[in-house]
Amino acid sequence: MQFTTADLCDAFGADEIQIAQPVFRSYGGSAHAFGRIHTIRIDEDNRGLVELLKNEKGHGDVVVVDAGGAHCAVVGDRLAGFARDNGWAGIIVNGYVRDTRITRTIDVGLWALGTYPRRSDKRAGFERGIDVHFAGVTFRPGEYVYADHDGIVVLAHNAVSIDARKSEE
Repeated sequence: MQFTTADLCDAFGADEIQIAQPVFRSYGGSAHAFGRIHTIRIDEDNRGLVELLKNEKGHGDVVVVDAGGAHCAVVGDRLAGFARDNGWAGIIVNGYVRDTRITRTIDVGLWALGTYPRRSDKRAGFERGIDVHFAGVTFRPGEYVYADHDGIVVLAHNAVSIDARKSEE
């Protein structure tokens, strides 16, 4: 599906669409990604995220990672490669990434707050399939996220009919 987040914002009212605060930068090889939301909350331990990206098929969906105040990178070139290999469209990280010279060559969308050279520790647990809230948006499993150079937006439903809605105007 072709989309821009700007067109989605024009097509849907403020009560239908959530717009993330502009705090994310793109570090992936794909300039846009959209799909159903899968969530995970981690705290300086990315083992749950590794397991998800390495062992589960993404079917074109997007993983939303709440790494909360982690002082480390939770995604790098290996995890971006796992995401690509298993069909994930993108990863949105409320936290940091590394190996960005390489992640920019991997055909998966990757958005994060910034970069940090230290990798994650292996000492904490994780939660999956829960609502996570950051950047002014609540990301709910099963809803849809759309990300491109203009921003990140969330809709409760798939906006496949965006072209039809625009042609009605």
